[in-house]
Amino acid sequence: MLIAVLAFLLGLLIGSFLNVCIYRWPRDLSVVRPRSHCPECGKTIAWYDNIPLLSFALLRGRCRHCRARILLRYPVVEAMAGLLFLYFVGTLGLTLAAAKMCVFSAALVALIFSDLEQRILPDELTLGGTLAGLAFALAVPTPPDGLRWLLGLHGAADSLAGSALGAVFPSACLWGAGWLYKKVRHREGLGFGDVKLVAMAGSFLGLYGALLSLLWGSLAGAVLGYAYIRATHKDAATYELPFGAFLGAAALLVGIAAPSLLP
Repeated sequence: MLIAVLAFLLGLLIGSFLNVCIYRWPRDLSVVRPRSHCPECGKTIAWYDNIPLLSFALLRGRCRHCRARILLRYPVVEAMAGLLFLYFVGTLGLTLAAAKMCVFSAALVALIFSDLEQRILPDELTLGGTLAGLAFALAVPTPPDGLRWLLGLHGAADSLAGSALGAVFPSACLWGAGWLYKKVRHREGLGFGDVKLVAMAGSFLGLYGALLSLLWGSLAGAVLGYAYIRATHKDAATYELPFGAFLGAAALLVGIAAPSLLP
């Protein structure tokens, strides 16, 4: 019980930091300096106004100084990170596998909201996340994919190969689809950040997990995206769909359901 509570509290703290990353990295700002401040009035946020979930509730969602509204995204991200950490530690125990999935889920939460707000998927999260996934593969086995036996590898080498295959093949497929779309329609239909996000997902989930994420994310983006465009009467030819958010949400769901979905 204590471990679960500590995991949740750690997730809240990580979620608070993710909010900084979501705001600053797409704007090419440092996440270290300056200290957290209100984007409206510029006043530095005191530590007691920066307590995850609690401060938002006590301030009633407004800046203490200028009374500007605080985005609902802040408590949502904190709560999501806390609950995800609680889930993975509760499911996998105090293990490297749980640490791997906590890092993965934290990166995805930040990517989802960054894409929703700025239509940017920061390299710090996609490329950095891919490197983290490859590093974790050395200690935490990557799910089997039915192909790696051809290489005759075992142990950490086999796991690393599975992580690399999961990163490269699905992202290459997505890049190829984007290239074909541009050739046929003569306009960009896919950002390269989406390709890097799929690579990151594959480095953590392996080949099958990345392909499932790509399939589910693409279907959700097509169906829900089209429904949103129709409902809001936006121009489908010019509206920039946050496809990365759909891919990230799909990868997150695959990660949560991985034991029952992956071979």
